[in-house]
Amino acid sequence: MRGRGGTSRGRGGAARYAVVLLLGLWVLVGPTAGARAEGARPPAGTRAGDAYAFTPGARTVVGAPDTAGAVALDARHTYRSSLPRAARLYYRLRLTAAETAYVPVTAVPPPDAVVSATDGIRVSLRNASGTSCSYASARFGAGISPRPVTALGQRETGKALCQGGGTYYLLVERLDTGRPDPTAGAGEWDLEIAPVTEPRLVRAGATTPPHASDSAGPEPPSGRPRERSGGTGFATARTVGQGVWHTTLTPGETRFYKVPLDWGRRLHASAELGGAQGHGYVGGALTLSLYNPVRGAVDDASAGYTGTAKPTALAPLPPVEYANRYAVPAGVTSVRFAGDYYLVVHLSTRLAEPFGRGPYEVVLRVRVDGRAHAGPAYDGGPVPEDVFTVSDADRAAALTGGPGDAVTGPAGGQGDSDGDGVMRLVAVGGIGSGTALLLVLGGWTVAARRGHTRNR
Repeated sequence: MRGRGGTSRGRGGAARYAVVLLLGLWVLVGPTAGARAEGARPPAGTRAGDAYAFTPGARTVVGAPDTAGAVALDARHTYRSSLPRAARLYYRLRLTAAETAYVPVTAVPPPDAVVSATDGIRVSLRNASGTSCSYASARFGAGISPRPVTALGQRETGKALCQGGGTYYLLVERLDTGRPDPTAGAGEWDLEIAPVTEPRLVRAGATTPPHASDSAGPEPPSGRPRERSGGTGFATARTVGQGVWHTTLTPGETRFYKVPLDWGRRLHASAELGGAQGHGYVGGALTLSLYNPVRGAVDDASAGYTGTAKPTALAPLPPVEYANRYAVPAGVTSVRFAGDYYLVVHLSTRLAEPFGRGPYEVVLRVRVDGRAHAGPAYDGGPVPEDVFTVSDADRAAALTGGPGDAVTGPAGGQGDSDGDGVMRLVAVGGIGSGTALLLVLGGWTVAARRGHTRNR
C-alpha cells in the first residue's frame, strides 16, 4: 500500500512539475512568439509587401536644388533620399581618372500613388562644367502601376567625355505629368542611391565585343516548380539558379530575385502569370525586369492579360564578358561583369478591378548556361569589393536557397533576406512550440519514472 501510495504521490509531484515547466516555457516562448508575429504584421490599411526594403544601414541624405549645396556620396555606402514632384536634385561625387563610376537610383513611389505610363525618373552624371557623361530614364510603363524603378548614371574611363579626376554631380529628375494626385504621400518618392566604382584593367584587353549569341535563345527549363518567395528590394533579393520557381503575388506587389553569374555564363529568364476568373484586358499586367550587378537596366518585358495564363520572356542575352561594354545594344553592353543579376517581377494594380485581388500564381523559369572562366585582371579592387564576385555560397544558394541568401548589395551590409527571415521566423515558431510540448511530455515521463523507482 505504501508503495502504491508513494507511487501516487510521485506521479502527483511529476504532474505538478510538468505544469510548472509548461507555464515556464509559455512565459519564455509564448509571449515572445506572439510579439514576433504581431511585429511582422503590416500596418492597418496596407498590403503585405507594400514597403520597399532599403539596404540596412543606408545613410539618409537630402538632395540639393543646385550643385553648390550638393551633398557628397561615396561608393562605400548606400543612401536614402526623397524626390518631390517636379524636382531636380543634385548630389556630389569625387572620382579619380582611373575608375569607372556607376550610380544607380531607385525611385519608390507610395503604393497608392496615381501614375501614368510615362511617369518615372531621369538620371545623369555630369562633370564640374556641367557636361553630361551619361543619362538614363526609367518609367512605369504599360502597367500604369506604381512600383520601384531604377535608372543608372555612369562615368566611363576611355570615353571622349568626362575624363580626368575631380568632382562630378549626379542629377536626379522626376518625370511626371504634373496632374493633381490626391493620394497620401504623393508629393514625394523615396530614393535609394547605391554608388559603385570599377578600376581599370592591369592591361588593356580586346575592345571588340564577342560574336552575337543564338538570337533564338535556349529553351526555358521545365519540371515541377519549387517555392521561392522573392525579396522586396535589391538588398533582400532572393537567390535563384537554373530551374522553375513558383510564388504568389497580389496586384501592386513587386518581388526581387538574384541570379549569380560567373564570367562566361549566360542567363535566360521568363515569367508566367496564372489564370484567373474575370473578364477584361489589362496591358502590362506582369512586368519582368533584369538588372546587372550595379543595378543597370539590362532588359524588361511585360505581358497583357485576359484571365488566361500568359508568359513573358526577356530577350536572348550574350554570355557575361568584359568586352560587351564596347557593344552598342543596351542588352549587350550592360552584361559586362560577373556578379548578381537581379530579376524583378511586378504585378500591376490594374488587375484588381477586372480579375480580383488574387493572389495570383506566378512561375519564374531561369536557365543559366555557358562555360565559366576567370575574369579580367583589375588594377585594384572595385568598391564595394565583392560586387563583381560570385562565391561558392552564392552558387549553393542558387540551388538551395541557403546561406547565400544573406542580404548583400552595393552597400555591403548583411542580414537576413526578406524571404529567409520570414521562413526562419515560421520555423522557429513552429519548432519552438513543438519542442516545448515534447519537453513537457518528456519531463513528465521522466519525473514519473523516477518517482516510481524511488518508491518501489
